[in-house]
Amino acid sequence: MKKAILIAVLATLALNFQVSAQTKTKVKTAAKPTTAVKATPVPPPVSTVVDPQLLLIGGEPVLKSEFERVFRKNNRDSVYTETSIREYLDLYINYKLKVKEAEALKLDTSESFMNELAGYRKQLAQPYLTDKEVNESLIKEAYERLKKDVRASHILLKMDANALPKDTVAVYNRIMKIREMIMKGADFGKMAKDSSEDPSATENRGDLGYFTGMQMVYPFESVAFTSKIGQVSMPVRTRFGYHLIKVADVRDAQGEVHVAHIMIRIPKDASDSALKAEEVTIKLAMAALKSGMPWDTAVVKFSEDKGSVKRGGELPWFGTGRMVPEFEKAAFALTADGDYSQPIKTSYGWHIIRRLERRGIPAFDDKKAELKQMIARDSRNEASKISMVNKIKKDYQFKEVPKTKDEFLAILDTNLTNGEWDLNKAEKFVKPLFSLTDGTTPTSFTQQDFAKYISTHQTKRPAFRPLVIGIEMYNDWVSDACIAYEESRLDKKYPEFKNLMKEYRDGILLFDLTDKMVWSKAVKDTVGLEEFYTKNKNNYMWGERADVTIYTCSNAKAASDLRKQLAKGKKTADQIISDINKNTANAVSKREARYSKGDEMLNGVDWKPGLSNDVSRGDQVFIFDFKKMIAPEPKDLDDAKGLITADYQTYLEKEWISSLKKKYPAQVNNEVLQTLWRK
Repeated sequence: MKKAILIAVLATLALNFQVSAQTKTKVKTAAKPTTAVKATPVPPPVSTVVDPQLLLIGGEPVLKSEFERVFRKNNRDSVYTETSIREYLDLYINYKLKVKEAEALKLDTSESFMNELAGYRKQLAQPYLTDKEVNESLIKEAYERLKKDVRASHILLKMDANALPKDTVAVYNRIMKIREMIMKGADFGKMAKDSSEDPSATENRGDLGYFTGMQMVYPFESVAFTSKIGQVSMPVRTRFGYHLIKVADVRDAQGEVHVAHIMIRIPKDASDSALKAEEVTIKLAMAALKSGMPWDTAVVKFSEDKGSVKRGGELPWFGTGRMVPEFEKAAFALTADGDYSQPIKTSYGWHIIRRLERRGIPAFDDKKAELKQMIARDSRNEASKISMVNKIKKDYQFKEVPKTKDEFLAILDTNLTNGEWDLNKAEKFVKPLFSLTDGTTPTSFTQQDFAKYISTHQTKRPAFRPLVIGIEMYNDWVSDACIAYEESRLDKKYPEFKNLMKEYRDGILLFDLTDKMVWSKAVKDTVGLEEFYTKNKNNYMWGERADVTIYTCSNAKAASDLRKQLAKGKKTADQIISDINKNTANAVSKREARYSKGDEMLNGVDWKPGLSNDVSRGDQVFIFDFKKMIAPEPKDLDDAKGLITADYQTYLEKEWISSLKKKYPAQVNNEVLQTLWRK
C-alpha cells in the first residue's frame, strides 16, 4: 500500500522524489526550499510547429515540450523565471539519469515490473472507459430522486436474468394476466398476497412502504419514480424477474435523522407474562426520564441494546426506508433536538427514541462525489457500461457473424453447467465471431478466443441449461473484448493518458532502483553507515547536559525538611525521604535523569552544580540537584540513528547521481532553454 501511494505521488510530482520520502526506512527529509523570485505568472502553453531538442542525456534527446509539460504540471503556482526553470532542470536531469540507469539494468523488462504497471494501467484507464455523459446524467437523476419519497406496492414473478426467450415470454404472459385481472377490478393487495413470489407479500400484501432514490434496483426505481399515483405499471423486468408496480403516495423527502434510543428486547415466542414484563420495564424507563433522570444514565440502567449503550444509545444517521416503519415514523415525528418519544413497539422490542439532530438533503455539489461512488456499485452502473460498449461498437465498426456464433453455441454440453467444459472440444473451431477495426487492420475475435474465455470463466451453475449459460458468457465476453480493445488504444487517442502512463512507468522504476541504491541500502549497509557516522560524528552533537536528581515535595514544609537533612549529609537521600514520608505519606519523592540545557522541565532553574532554589509549580515544590555537568559531545550512533540514516541516504544519493552524470553525460541546449523564460 505504501509503495502504491508513493508511485502515485511520483506520477503526479514526477521529479520531487529527489528530496526523498523515505518510505522504506520511514525517515523523512525536508525538500530544498526554492528561491522566491517575483516574475510574471505562468503563461499558457505556446503551440509551435517545431519542437526543438532541449537536452541530450546519454545520447537520448529530450524535447522542449516534454520538459515544459512536466514543469507546468509540478509547478502550477510557480512562474517562468530563469531561477525556477534552472533549479527544476537540475532535478529533471537527475530524474532522467535514474530512468536511463533503470532501463540499462533492464528493470523495465522484469515480470514483476510489467505486472505492477499493468495493474496501475487498469486503474488509470477506468475514467476513459465509462460514458461520462451517461454517468453525469445518472448522478443528476439520482440526486433529483433523493428529493422524493415514494410508497409503492409490487407483485413479483421470479425469473432468471438470463432466461431463454421462450421462458421469458411465459413469465411475461403470466404477469400480464394478473395485470388484466387488476385492471378489471381485482384488488392489488389481494392479488399480491395470492400470486406474488416475493415471500413478504403474504404479510404486507406487496406494500414496500416508503423508499427514496438509490434504494431499489434501477429499473424498478425508474418506473416507481415516473408512475402516477394509483397507476398499475406494465411489467417491469429486473434481475429478480417481472414486477407490477403500483404507486400509493409521493412526498417530499424526509431527509435524515440522528437519534439515540433505549431498547427493551422482546424475545421470540415470548410468553404473555414476559411480554407484560418488557412493557412494564419500558414504562419504568419512561417514568425515570420524566422524573429527571439524565438520558445517559437511563440508557445505562435500562437499555438492552449493548451495541449502543456505551454511546448513550446513539444510532447511525438514517433516512427513509432504513428502519422498520414504526421506528422511522416515531423518529421523524420528533420536532426538536433533545425531544424523546413515548414508548413504541417494533418487531425488535420496545423503544424510547431521542432526537439528536435532523438534516435535509445536502446540496448537489456536496452529495455528488458520494453519489458517483454509489452508482459505481449500483445496478444502474450497467447502463453506463452498456452505453460505452455500444459506443465502442459504433466507433470501431463492430461486425458480428451470427452463423458462427450459433455454430459454436451448439457444441456446449451439460459439462458447462458443472463448470467442467473441456476446451479441447473446440479445438477445430477457429472461425471469426466478430471484428473491430480502428480504420487500419481489422481485428477478429474467433471461436477459439471465446472457447478460452469460457474455459477460464466457467463456474458451477447446475440450475441453468448450457445454452443459457453460453449466451450469457458470450455477451459478457463481447463486452469485455470491446472494453479491452478500447483500452489498448488509449495511448493513441489521449496524449494525457500516454503521458500519465509514462510517469507511472518511470515512477515504478525510480522507486525500485532508488530503494535498492539508497533507501534500503542505507538500512542494510551497517558498515557503510558506521563509517559515515565516524567521519561526520561532530555533526550530531549533544548540547550541554547534566545528571539531575529532581525532588518533588508536596508542600513548602516538606521541601524545607528535605533541604535541612540533605545539608547535614549524615544520611542518603533515600533514607531522608523514607524518614519524612513516615510522618506524612508521599510528602517527598525523587527521580534521576539526564537533561539537556534548555529542557522545559528545567525552566527557571539556574544551570549550575548543586542544589537549586525551591521552585513552586502548582501545589508542589521542586528542588533540583545538579550532580554532574556534561560538556557538549558527539551523540552515539544509536542516539541519532534516524537522522544519521537520513543524512547517509542523502550522501548515497549524491554519490550515485555523480556517478550517473559521468556515465550518461547531459548536454543542455541553452538557446532553447532561454526561450522558456523569454516569452
